[in-house]
Amino acid sequence: MNQLAFMAFSLNGVDAEKFLQGQVTVHVERLPENQSRYTAICDLKGRIHFGLWLKKISVQHFELVTTLDQAEEFSKHIKKFGAFSKMQLVQIGAVFPSMVENKTEFSSTETDINAWQIQAIQSGQAWITQPTEHLFQPQELRLHQREGVHFDKGCYLGQEIVARLWFKAKPKHWLHLLQGNGAAPAPAAQLHKDIDVVNSIAVENGYLALVIAKPDALTELNLTVLDLPAHLNGDVARPQA
Repeated sequence: MNQLAFMAFSLNGVDAEKFLQGQVTVHVERLPENQSRYTAICDLKGRIHFGLWLKKISVQHFELVTTLDQAEEFSKHIKKFGAFSKMQLVQIGAVFPSMVENKTEFSSTETDINAWQIQAIQSGQAWITQPTEHLFQPQELRLHQREGVHFDKGCYLGQEIVARLWFKAKPKHWLHLLQGNGAAPAPAAQLHKDIDVVNSIAVENGYLALVIAKPDALTELNLTVLDLPAHLNGDVARPQA
């Protein structure tokens, strides 16, 4: 299995904020400066194509981090869609994650990526890799509960479908944390037709995994479901007034 790794980019220029506002699910103009936020670029079906950690340094300067296996495709995507925008995407290089006050931060200092994976999985901070691109809706991944999606912002890729799912429907599958026995299943593996693995990590006596699942399917397989942090527990549907 490939070792998980990450790539950092900077996006600089007068059009950087406006461009990102038309790409990602988070409201870029409202982002506080110097705070890393996990967000997504969706495809036209409203499924997550790229997952990225976005940090606004200023309105003309952003730092972006993707998984290494998505980095090349991500760079091509930004250059293709941003061809007529006054900005420049620069690849900074490899970065390493650590959990700081329950949020992921990146630096050029090597860290224990396995330890970060366990912490991220236990705290429900799912991340997208190449095997899981185009599979999940942001709402299924609980991205709105992590402030990575704003449903009141204007056009971005896949926005109509993402908004319709929020305002008019209710997802049947959503993010849960499992503890299992045996080898850790690979990302995008199906444990059942209604249980898809997002992230997993081997731990003593088995594995931990974040899965997108129908609650009934988890009961059917008699899997051990662990509690996520309070803000990520429970249903993902829009609260009814």
